[in-house]
Amino acid sequence: MTDAPLSPTSTLHGSPTPSGNKSADGADMAEKGHVSPYDGEGTEASPLIVKYLENDKTNPQNWSPRTKWLITANAGVSTLCIAFGSSVYSGGLRDLVAYFKEDTVVITLGLSIYVLGFALGPLLWAPFSEQWGRRPVFICTYFLFALFALPCALAKNIETLLICRFLAGFFGSSPLTNSGGVIADLFSAQDRALAMSLFALAPFAGPVLGPIVGGFVGENVSWRWLFWILMIFAFVMWILGCMTPETYAPVLLRKRAAQLTKETGMVHRSMYDLHPMFSAPFAVKMKAALLRPFVLLFKEVIVLLFAIYAAFIYGVLYGFFGAFAIVYQQERGWSPGIGGLAFIPIGIGMVGAVLTNVYDNKRYVKKLIANGGSLPPEARLPLCCVGGAVLPVSLFWFAWATLPQVHWSCSLVASAFFGFGMVACFLSMMNYHIDAYLILAASALAANAVLRSLFGFAFPLFVRDMFEGMGTQWALTLFAFVALLLAPVPFLFYRYGAYIRRNSSFAPGHKPAAPAPAPAKAGEALERPLTREEEEAADVQQLDLAQVESRREERERERRDGTLNEEKAAEAEKRGE
Repeated sequence: MTDAPLSPTSTLHGSPTPSGNKSADGADMAEKGHVSPYDGEGTEASPLIVKYLENDKTNPQNWSPRTKWLITANAGVSTLCIAFGSSVYSGGLRDLVAYFKEDTVVITLGLSIYVLGFALGPLLWAPFSEQWGRRPVFICTYFLFALFALPCALAKNIETLLICRFLAGFFGSSPLTNSGGVIADLFSAQDRALAMSLFALAPFAGPVLGPIVGGFVGENVSWRWLFWILMIFAFVMWILGCMTPETYAPVLLRKRAAQLTKETGMVHRSMYDLHPMFSAPFAVKMKAALLRPFVLLFKEVIVLLFAIYAAFIYGVLYGFFGAFAIVYQQERGWSPGIGGLAFIPIGIGMVGAVLTNVYDNKRYVKKLIANGGSLPPEARLPLCCVGGAVLPVSLFWFAWATLPQVHWSCSLVASAFFGFGMVACFLSMMNYHIDAYLILAASALAANAVLRSLFGFAFPLFVRDMFEGMGTQWALTLFAFVALLLAPVPFLFYRYGAYIRRNSSFAPGHKPAAPAPAPAKAGEALERPLTREEEEAADVQQLDLAQVESRREERERERRDGTLNEEKAAEAEKRGE
């Protein structure tokens, strides 16, 4: 790819212009009609290419740490609220059965169908955010999420409740994908590990918090208050989200380019809009967003096996909503409120996994520097291997600690290890997908999320019948055996992942590691942040990967239509296109 002709953004690849360092003040000069700080001639044929300048205060990554962490906290809590809404419903199951006079499975659909919305919504909200930005998509979808809690609270029949629960999950799912993008907008690669770890905790902390709150609410007041509390929580987060600025660079630079074109009369274009991934028609991007996750799911063994693994773990978590009610309320006689507290150890285990991931990332960064700044994606998997080993052990432990003669604390300790193993696996999987698929990582993660949500939808529906038919211990033991069967998956890719990626049509090739640099001198910092030029070069490399991917797909389409010029295609392959 390095020998390929430069794209229309070739000015981004060149050495700095003689004008020297460009600062944020250069943008002010351009706005006042002075010499433009951007490369190009200002014509349609050679537009001025708008990009972030050095120390540019409009670049979200240059905002103050306080601002960035406030936005990160808002994104995380907004995501937690969505996940909280899925499980708080479980606190009122008994009252809902009595009020609507329906079977328990039908009432449980209110939990499952909400999670089904998680599988479908992100397929739309991710491309919408790339077209119009993170902020407008959040404002529109989150408002509808909060609003659909109202008919749930006022529902007079089960049909109203189920339809509105699905729509709430569908519209509320936007932060599940877009909040991760917000964090990527705000933090450089070196600073992103802690923020991503804390954010990744939110989708799992929400389901843990929901039964605790829902148990006490369902025990003391009407089940309708489950939805009033959710609506209040959601509207508070929506108001805070309305106060959050846009962070998506392509949208911000597009607006700056339009403003400068209007004020100066010279043609400006965002650096991103000159690449196929961003300049393609919206219908083309929507088609790719809807189809590519499924193409990766069924054509990429890495995506498929990890999606199955993640889906099973997520299904067990949602299955625990019914399982814990049986184990602690039905068999041990705990009240719904006290029974909800049994989820606290899972949350403690999750926090332990996040802290372990932060420590493991420091190990990864040191190894990355020692290897000249290049490591294979498989270097992300050791923590997943640990989590994969912990999961079946914790499930076997939990299964047989639920016997009546065994003290209740023993099973709660086992559930804490389950929480640790679950989040350790998810964090490591997420990083592995990003490193392995680069510009296609969003599609790979979307495939994972779709299958995961489908399992989260299905598990609560059969858990109660499964426990009644098999018995509590053997039903949980079956979960443990499946976890044991899937445990070799991260070990498989740790050992053979490089070979599998070499034979992949979608995973870009990874360069071998450069020779290790000389050891740092005493007192010299081991880590250093990337310079602006290095970060820009990395962005351009990813954009060029997208351009190559676009050309490859175009050739495949021409080949199917019989219009492909094989000689030109062969020359393009030689050039790395």
